[in-house]
This record gives sequence, structure tokens and C-alpha cells, in this order.
Amino acid sequence: MSIKHKSIGSIKKGEYIIIDGAACIVTDTATSRPGKHGHAKVNLMAVGMLDNRKRNMVMPGHDNVEVPVIGKKNAQVLSVHSDLCNVMDTETFETFDLKIPDELKGQIQEGQTVLYWQVLSDKILKQIKPE
Repeated sequence: MSIKHKSIGSIKKGEYIIIDGAACIVTDTATSRPGKHGHAKVNLMAVGMLDNRKRNMVMPGHDNVEVPVIGKKNAQVLSVHSDLCNVMDTETFETFDLKIPDELKGQIQEGQTVLYWQVLSDKILKQIKPE
């Protein structure tokens, strides 16, 4: 579980953030003007990377939030079973199952090299590597 800290005021649309322990993609940010005795507030909308749930966060613009460090790794497909594929990491030779996303169903075959992301404690299949 690799994370770093970043000011919420510097986060832009399309970046990654951790809200309620889940890795999310920022879909919208809005910064309000500071009040007479207060700070500028940042209203941040995000969508979960795994569950596609919408999440909202409102914080002062100078506060820090957690940002996931995403590891991009290659793996070889060993077998395919309906919506799961068993893969082996090409560096560590660890074998594990990955859920096949809807846009890649029917395209994954044994022996192919795929790209997956290690986000917090989850592994996400992202694309098929060209040979």
C-alpha cells in the first residue's frame, strides 16, 4: 500500500486520490473564495476506480490528502475462465487472478502479455500489450 501526500488545492481533474480508503479518479474540482475569517474551500468530486461509486470531499484548500502511487506492471496470461484470467507477473513470477474488464472480454487469450496496475492492495487489468 503505497501512498503520498499532496495539497488538495493542487489536485486537478483526472488525477488520483484516496477517499474513504478507496482509490478514486477526480472528475471535478471547484474552489470557493475565502470568506471574511476563513479559508478557501475545495469541493472535489471523484469516482471509485474499482466500484464506480461517486464520492464527494470538501476541505480547506491548504489541507493535505492521500494520493495512491500506482505501480504499472506486466504479466503473462496463463489461463482464461469466463470473467477471470490467471496471470504470472513477468518480474516476480507470482501468479494470481485478475478480473477481466468489460471492454477486454473475449480479447484475452493464453500466452498474451497484459498490463496491470497495482493500486493500494488491488490489482486492475488495464490493457493487452502488443506483441
